[in-house]
Amino acid sequence: MDIAGARRSLAGLLVTWCLTRVILLLFVYKVWIFPGPDVTSDVSVIYQGWYEVLRTGAFPRGDVTWQYPPAAALAILSPALLPFLQYASAFFVLACVADLAVLALLLYAGLRPGKSLRGAWMWVAGVPLIGPTVYARYDVMVTAVTVAGLLAGARRPRVMGVLVGFAAMLKVWPALLLLGARKRAAWAWTAGTVAVVAGLFAVSMPGAFSFLTFQSNRGTEVESLGSLVFHVARHFGWDGRVLFHYGSIEFVGPWVNAVSSAALFLTGVAFGWLLLWRLMATRFLPSTLADAAFTAVLMFTVTSRVISPQYMVWLVGLGAVCVCFRGTRMGLPALLVLAACLVTVLEFPLWFQHVVASDLLGVTLLILRNGLLVVAAVCAAVQLWRSTVSGEPVPPLPAQATRTKETSASS
Repeated sequence: MDIAGARRSLAGLLVTWCLTRVILLLFVYKVWIFPGPDVTSDVSVIYQGWYEVLRTGAFPRGDVTWQYPPAAALAILSPALLPFLQYASAFFVLACVADLAVLALLLYAGLRPGKSLRGAWMWVAGVPLIGPTVYARYDVMVTAVTVAGLLAGARRPRVMGVLVGFAAMLKVWPALLLLGARKRAAWAWTAGTVAVVAGLFAVSMPGAFSFLTFQSNRGTEVESLGSLVFHVARHFGWDGRVLFHYGSIEFVGPWVNAVSSAALFLTGVAFGWLLLWRLMATRFLPSTLADAAFTAVLMFTVTSRVISPQYMVWLVGLGAVCVCFRGTRMGLPALLVLAACLVTVLEFPLWFQHVVASDLLGVTLLILRNGLLVVAAVCAAVQLWRSTVSGEPVPPLPAQATRTKETSASS
């Protein structure tokens, strides 16, 4: 092992993380003003409003923008841990701490035998590409818990189950990590954790599951794949409107329900494919658990009625875990996700007014960003199938290849 090279790489990682995160903090604290809409208003207005309600011991049942599982209350209440700071300032600090926690987890994993620091580099580079939105949403906190659970999966399925169950009660998507889990303990502990957390909130705070109704009533958000139908249709006389609806900017008007239903159908198709893959898979490599999680979340993100910018942090975190493994086949999809992150910050917040207006620039950015995600999802699905289901031989890991050569030479 090149100790000096490893130290230089580690030093470069830490310096790059510090520099980029200082820049992000300068933006969210408005020392520097990032162009476009103010992305911090969700924290200073919406989150803080929820905080005032949650601290009374109840969920904001009358607020249709509350569309999260009950444990999300803990993320919204977390700034109380720093009472010497104002709410928004405390939230940004805790978001940065969660970001650092993901880096620490990826460094720990990357320095182990058979692993790589590519995952840590992907996280360090990917987060700032999304822009200051990362620190102005609680998704980075959910990603930290999810990355910890995914990295624990191979050796400690019970720990994975607890972490995945808790993360799923923060936001539902981490439950997809179980698709690649082979050990029943992971499933059992996830179910137990969800039951305990849900039960505690149900008996202690009224309105714990009101989010289910609000979520089901969502339409087609202007950044989603399905929204491209209406962005184009507006140029041909479609008489719908763009409104702030159920917590996001959505299309409202003729055929919106049909497109939203089509998105739900595609989500069902994606889930069916994932179940088929799980039934057909015969080879589970060290990276398969992470590869399957990355593929599943990619597919569900692409087919969702909503593709908010903060969703990209999920994909960066899961992609980073994948490329920690030297034998992963998710290198290309991970690069495509990084490219999609760069386009995402251009469409929101930088030129979001063009997206809302459905003009040439806005539609082009959406086609490019969503196209990159679609290609990434298809590539990931193909590679996952080839490495675990098809008869194509799997190349040995570098360490395995070295041992094979040594064995041949000695014989």
